[in-house]
Amino acid sequence: QVQLQESGPGLVKPSQTLSLTCTVSGGSITTNSYYWSWIRQPPGKGLEWLGAIAYDGSTYYSPSLKSRTSISRDTSKNQFILQLSSVTPDDTALYYCNGKSSTPILRDYWGQGTMVTVSS
Repeated sequence: QVQLQESGPGLVKPSQTLSLTCTVSGGSITTNSYYWSWIRQPPGKGLEWLGAIAYDGSTYYSPSLKSRTSISRDTSKNQFILQLSSVTPDDTALYYCNGKSSTPILRDYWGQGTMVTVSS
């Protein structure tokens, strides 16, 4: 069973860079057809997809956040990393990492989420 665990600081100051790591166990992030995403949910709002890194290292970003978002990976540690720059209080949210594959069947795995607050 694939398991995901987010880690990182719970408090970030405005204008700084938010950095979160997702550690994957029970499967490799290089497994064919898997896409590894970061998704967030601000308080009282819906889910927002930030971006993803594919099994082959290709990256995809939400157009609205592309200028501030970077997703990378460390295959030796089976981790993928989110960096969100120039944060504001609007970036306060519960951040989730997600792994999904639709071939040959749908598989959808989520971390438990980590709360990040942007405040001075």
